[in-house]
Amino acid sequence: MDTQNTQLKHLSLDEIREGCITIHGGENDGSKVCMMQEEFRQGIDLIQDYKHAVTFYGSAVLHEEDPIYKRVQNIAYKMVKEFGVAVITGGGPGLMEAANRGAFEAGGKSVGATIKLPHEQETNKYVTDMIPFYFFFARKVTLSYTTEACFFVPGGFGTLDELFDVLTLVETKKITPVPIILIGSDFWKPLDTFIKEQLLKKFKTVQTEDINIYHILDDEEEIMNVVRNAKPRVSF
Repeated sequence: MDTQNTQLKHLSLDEIREGCITIHGGENDGSKVCMMQEEFRQGIDLIQDYKHAVTFYGSAVLHEEDPIYKRVQNIAYKMVKEFGVAVITGGGPGLMEAANRGAFEAGGKSVGATIKLPHEQETNKYVTDMIPFYFFFARKVTLSYTTEACFFVPGGFGTLDELFDVLTLVETKKITPVPIILIGSDFWKPLDTFIKEQLLKKFKTVQTEDINIYHILDDEEEIMNVVRNAKPRVSF
């Protein structure tokens, strides 16, 4: 199957940078704030086109030969087929590609919020719409802005950062609760144990209701049922 050509419909990072430097007369605090504002603006403008969407967060280095890849691909495919949602990821390779691929093969919208990194990361070929970011915080807001479910699959520091960001937003009622599903119990159970034993029981830095914000699941039908039974999200 041929994949579609991705068209960048927004300013590139270089165009944002050059425009802000021109406006503020050089590389200074003003131009940096300008770049941040433009990334936020572009991100929100893009995501407003996808009122019904789900977001997948996960590793760029776990590829097709890893069993979790196919599971992620299947779940994204089922989400598009049953709910007609757009699938949003970080747009990179690995498990982000798996989610974008599932959405693409289901005939759905497959969105990538890419990030500029020290080691360049190619946008996966299953993305049908994309927007570039330099600042992680602007990207995180875009990824969670309209999402109706968050799927976290194995990843590194970035994935953990995104997980705790979303958990905090729900815990503090900054966003309406959405299903937060951690896929892959062998990966997530040790973290779950740490949260329950250290944060909840020993140090009491979280409450019992906080650990009920997320679900650790492996079975695809159980995952779909959590989404089916979720209340509609209220926007910001």
